[in-house]
Amino acid sequence: MTMDETKDAFVFKGVTERLTLGITRILENMPGVVDVRYAERDPAEKRTLLSWEQKNTCILPEDMRDFYLTTDGFTLTWSVKLDDECVPLGCMMINGVGRLCPLLQPASVFSLPNAPSLVDLDWEESSSESGLEPAPSAPHFDARSRIYELDSCGGNGKVCLVYKNCTPGVVAQHSEIWFLDRSLCWHFLTATFTAYYRLMITHLGLPEWQYAYTPYGPSPQAKQWASLYQPLIFSNEVSQTDSAADVFLNKLDPTKAFRGKAKVPPPKKKQSAQSNSGGAAKGQGSAGRHGGAKR
Repeated sequence: MTMDETKDAFVFKGVTERLTLGITRILENMPGVVDVRYAERDPAEKRTLLSWEQKNTCILPEDMRDFYLTTDGFTLTWSVKLDDECVPLGCMMINGVGRLCPLLQPASVFSLPNAPSLVDLDWEESSSESGLEPAPSAPHFDARSRIYELDSCGGNGKVCLVYKNCTPGVVAQHSEIWFLDRSLCWHFLTATFTAYYRLMITHLGLPEWQYAYTPYGPSPQAKQWASLYQPLIFSNEVSQTDSAADVFLNKLDPTKAFRGKAKVPPPKKKQSAQSNSGGAAKGQGSAGRHGGAKR
């Protein structure tokens, strides 16, 4: 290896340490952790970022722009050794600019005109209940929000870059990071990309770690992995999840979810009333005839 190659390798190692915040060394020293891999990526070009902003009518946040100018995306995976077999476990991922795609793709010309979509699930929820802290307003699936996928979370949901309160044709500037779970409910994660990046590193990319910020929490299996590899964070988040679950209610309103399908109640029948009145008249007539016979 030449002097220049050695220098480049040293510089790259320094950049990698800063990007991963030293998490690779921490993982390698954990019991049972093997095959820690960080995928090296070239920086994104400025014209690529400008092209994305013009195409989507959005301004990338400054910290996210700096991130992409350092590396076009992020992927760090690690496995654990169980019974002499390597099992993939942790995955930290942020899509590159080319894969920072809208969550809602435009309708195809071949789709049916009345085909259901995510917009049909969008309705205004009532104001926050008494005793609950006011939560940030959730994104919408219609034109009021512009949503872009940062991480598919291995099929367990989606972490998204969200621009809210958008106006068609107007450039959106303010963004937040939200988690969309498998039941299509939104959960606020962080207000900035930098805060989310640190959150992802802190949770080591464990499965379903985003569900720690939902009222119902991750699955039992994911909780076992979290208690093994991050016991301090896990115990704190479990207590928060349990307290939040006590006040979590299903706010599904059938009249809104199934609007347009409500059946009109049939008109009440009056035959029974008429038959009763007729029967009473007959009874009176027969009583009168019997009375006359006795006399």
